[in-house]
Amino acid sequence: MEAGQNHYKVYVCVEAEFSKEGRVIPKKILWEDGTRFSIQKVTEVRKAAATRAGGVGTRYTCIVDGYVCHLFYGTDRKWFVERRVENPFA
Repeated sequence: MEAGQNHYKVYVCVEAEFSKEGRVIPKKILWEDGTRFSIQKVTEVRKAAATRAGGVGTRYTCIVDGYVCHLFYGTDRKWFVERRVENPFA
């Protein structure tokens, strides 16, 4: 595990729109099991580090099903989210 010992990267597919000004607007996240999550709103876009799982890129703060989540577009041109590691001893 890279940066944080409690989180790791999960690479995801993202459906996005591209504005005529060149902005990328993520609309849906396709999860590992095939579930599609609609992004109701993007509240912030900025360059940021994924401090929990490691990596840097553009961080999209999104509202998904009423919850705030951070979706990253890494410098390697891959989309990812940070997932918390479940404690196998709990």
